[in-house]
Amino acid sequence: MSPASPRTPPTQPPGRRVGRPSGEDGHTRERVLQVAAELFAKHGYHATGVAEIGKAAGLQRGALYYHIGSKEDLLLVLLRRHVEDSLEVEERILASDLDPAAKLRQLLRHHVRVATERSAEAAIYMRDVGALSGERARELQALRERVEQVWADVVREGEDAGVFRPSDPVIVNGLLSFANFVFMWYRPGGRLTPDEIADQYANVLLDGLLDR
Repeated sequence: MSPASPRTPPTQPPGRRVGRPSGEDGHTRERVLQVAAELFAKHGYHATGVAEIGKAAGLQRGALYYHIGSKEDLLLVLLRRHVEDSLEVEERILASDLDPAAKLRQLLRHHVRVATERSAEAAIYMRDVGALSGERARELQALRERVEQVWADVVREGEDAGVFRPSDPVIVNGLLSFANFVFMWYRPGGRLTPDEIADQYANVLLDGLLDR
């Protein structure tokens, strides 16, 4: 696994709007993001046109480009926000005083909760991330590697403490896959809540990791 990337501000491609605008611009941009997330999740990134997004958001093409820059910029903003919001919580879990097994359980809970509560973004993340190119792809990949690094650090922490048995780094990819793909089958109001699903996963996974 690649090491976590340093926290330096990424180079912004020409035309990209930086940050999260406030006021009326902010409300409009959020509406565009919400509409785009719904359409990308339903039809796929490549099958969704800019005109379709603009029509659903109630914006003319010129106004739409003012708020998003380009369709690929829009995809990056959706995916970057999805990963950054999750990473922020997971880094706090890593830095907490919990023991490694409890940290792993909390990571699973958080990741499953994000995948179920933000299922549209999760679907786009899993299916359309390959549509990003160049600097946009590198920027998102750096964020993904930071997420992986958090999980790897928790596993290594458990191994160093003698709590987890030694394992191959590929275990991190397996752990993340368990959590990421919940969005494909989870339905609200089902027999288990997202936290209960995560705990079921944790019980199985920790049974394999714990050094007895």
